[in-house]
Amino acid sequence: MTLIERFLGGYSDNFLLALVMWPFASAALTLPILAYLYHRDGRLRFVSVASTYLTVLYVLGLGCFTLYPLPSGDAGPGITYGIPWQLNPLAPIGDFMREGLSVLPQIAFNVVFFVPLGFIGGRLFRWGFGKTVLVGLLTSLFIEAAQGTGLFGIYPYAYRTADVDDLIYNASGAAIGWWCAALLARVLPPGALAQEGEVTHEPGFIRRCVAFWLDMLLVGLVGSTTVGVLALVGRYVPGFAWLDGLLTGTPLALYLHLVAFVLVEGVLPWLHGGSTPGGGFVRMSCETRERAGVRRLVFYVARLAVVGGAFLFFPFAWMVLALFYLVARCMPYDLV
Repeated sequence: MTLIERFLGGYSDNFLLALVMWPFASAALTLPILAYLYHRDGRLRFVSVASTYLTVLYVLGLGCFTLYPLPSGDAGPGITYGIPWQLNPLAPIGDFMREGLSVLPQIAFNVVFFVPLGFIGGRLFRWGFGKTVLVGLLTSLFIEAAQGTGLFGIYPYAYRTADVDDLIYNASGAAIGWWCAALLARVLPPGALAQEGEVTHEPGFIRRCVAFWLDMLLVGLVGSTTVGVLALVGRYVPGFAWLDGLLTGTPLALYLHLVAFVLVEGVLPWLHGGSTPGGGFVRMSCETRERAGVRRLVFYVARLAVVGGAFLFFPFAWMVLALFYLVARCMPYDLV
């Protein structure tokens, strides 16, 4: 078994942990990235979707490889004693003189592990060289600080070595990744940006999902803020104590969120050509064709019923909607 095989063998559990977490984290992490890409480009290609999912896997792997396994038991590093920080940037020279080539896999791993970060920054997000290297350096600094502070105080002692040389290796890897993205761009340039004001009336299923996810964040924010303000008024403003009791004794909070839902998914798109706040961000309209009068009203009522049901019965309802869209190439309310 080679030095590299022995080195990577110790990280197999970390990679398996990242794979297990991947499906759960994807739902939370991919949609913000897809929303950003929609807002920037006005469209989303399959390559962008695949790249986003792989980016999530990479981020999970980065965390699992650098922070896992965590301290456990009643004794050991991080629990009864700590591992000192390594703040000498010339330490690798001494290590190489003492241990020879056996130190190279660790150094190479620290460099290579951040190459994807640089590539993602340069290719997917189209950051400049300086910003990409800075993000790589700050990410590395966050990881080293987490290791050297017992995960920011969760554990009483440092459970891994916080090494200043890792900052250099990681930032170098991010730089190499950015250069790789720049070289690829000469052969295969990224897609041209869409016009800033372009809005599509024929959105795909993924774009609809991203817009709806953004809208639901807004609904939650508006509803929760309203409930919070009413609760504060009921608790601290004389003469309004009944509000606090109304919030705790009735489903008023649910009704307020329902009102926010109708406002975001019904009233606002009605007034803005079919674009919800999330739809406006990803440049789409939910109105696939012109409708007027009663037909337009029925369309919005049907749409509220469909998207409301999809939210209440997530994720099964979305599977049904995805299958319906795959066959009909539209949503049920588009048939109105």
